[in-house]
Amino acid sequence: MVPGNMVNKLVVAESLVVFCIVLSIHSVVWDRFSWCTLALAVQAFYVQHKWDRLLQSGGAVFQFRSSANSGLLPASMIIPLLGIVMRERCKASGNVYFERFSVVITATGMALAYFLSIIALGITKPVPKNTCIVSGATCCAVLYTMKNSLAVSEIIEVLEVLLIFVYLSMIILYLLPRCFTPGEALIVLGGLSFVLNQLIKRSLNAVGGKGDPVDYLLLVTLVALVLLGIIFSALFFFMDSTTWTSALFFYMMTAVLGLGVFVPWLQYLIKRHPLFWLVEFLVQSKTRLYLLLFWTCLVLVACGIVLLQNSKRSTDSKKPQVSTITRKYFHFLAVVVYVPGVMYDRSLLYVAAVVCLAVFVLLEYVRFFHIKPLGQTLRTLLTLFLDERDSGPLILSHIYLLLGMSLPVWLFPRLCATSLSGPSTLLPYCGILAVGVGDTIASVCGSSMGEIKWPGTKKTFEGTIMSIFAQIIAVALILIFDSSVNINTGYVWLLGSITLVSLLEGFTTQIDNLILPLYLHIMFMV
Repeated sequence: MVPGNMVNKLVVAESLVVFCIVLSIHSVVWDRFSWCTLALAVQAFYVQHKWDRLLQSGGAVFQFRSSANSGLLPASMIIPLLGIVMRERCKASGNVYFERFSVVITATGMALAYFLSIIALGITKPVPKNTCIVSGATCCAVLYTMKNSLAVSEIIEVLEVLLIFVYLSMIILYLLPRCFTPGEALIVLGGLSFVLNQLIKRSLNAVGGKGDPVDYLLLVTLVALVLLGIIFSALFFFMDSTTWTSALFFYMMTAVLGLGVFVPWLQYLIKRHPLFWLVEFLVQSKTRLYLLLFWTCLVLVACGIVLLQNSKRSTDSKKPQVSTITRKYFHFLAVVVYVPGVMYDRSLLYVAAVVCLAVFVLLEYVRFFHIKPLGQTLRTLLTLFLDERDSGPLILSHIYLLLGMSLPVWLFPRLCATSLSGPSTLLPYCGILAVGVGDTIASVCGSSMGEIKWPGTKKTFEGTIMSIFAQIIAVALILIFDSSVNINTGYVWLLGSITLVSLLEGFTTQIDNLILPLYLHIMFMV
């Protein structure tokens, strides 16, 4: 554990970077939600210290990841800021529907963040009076703004997401202790709650066939994976999951629910059979076939690296885990996968990332439940690649890497793309820049040549500087090879965005693969 005074320095440094990001965004984009966002940031700064004390004393209701602070401030800002910058882009492009949708995203993010803060205040003894005053003022500002900005139906939608978040948090945090910090839970479970509410809303309103099928594929896949995990957790609570009977039951239930519930659900939404649509989508052009062949080869290379490292462990019993540099091989492979996808066929990359996420999560279920015949093998192979953040029953590092690379592609505002200019044309590359290039170079250079450490952390000044330089070089290469990216103006904003996100990587104890691409995405969208 990091000493308390070091933790405080680290939290303050992280908070300063987040405040700089928030103020930078609102210096360019200012609307009626801006005051609420600033108030929420100040309130989250106060409350996260209460969360940290609860985590250190073991007073939290659920078991959270112990190797990090609560991360409430950086997590609380992501969804509201994303909604604010999306609203400006949709307003500039004249898309009224998505402008209102962005307002709902902002209000929902504020409601979720405030709810998580109230939980900490409710179980902190004695009651922190000053923090309660700040929270009360923030609550008044948020409620007043929502009252004057949202229609009744939109307020109901915010409350629906909040209700789903409450129940989903109780289920997931109970089933998966020590897998999340409060901030990571806010981002992951808040996003899943919003997705589930959107899927239910679109299904009940019978708007199927009007949207892009790839968007419905993402929504249904995410909901299906969560529901499958909850169902199997409940069933294997009463059954021994390590037997062949349980394995047969697992595979049959997955097939029945997939083909009997989720595929028909997707078919209802896209008005076509999903399998026929997927095959037609994949063979639409030769470029897609070449990309699929190339990605298949890279998957085989990744599997080969896993097997090679495990064969080395068998000959060296003193090697419990691989080095940081070895772990970053997979970041490099992710860059090699995503760069041609973003450049040549973003729709294919979108679908491939969804399919890959489904495979990763299902394989993790197999490993977690010890499903024969692969469960124990996966457990043995992946143990070598664990780090301190995999302190819970699930191994999430590779899933977070996939999410970090994919979220900028999934969140790209395609229907508002006409308003994108300058650094915002780099939006699909945010995961590549922040995780694939920046985080990788920072880790490799910091561990090999870093000497000046940031206060309270093992990360180094040299690693952060090299990360900034590497991302600038990567942007220059993108400008050369991708004609769709055009940065006529905004070079100062581009440099400032990369610098702030790199500093956040140096100070945060949250999952950097998750929050760094989101913050860079928000900064570039401004």
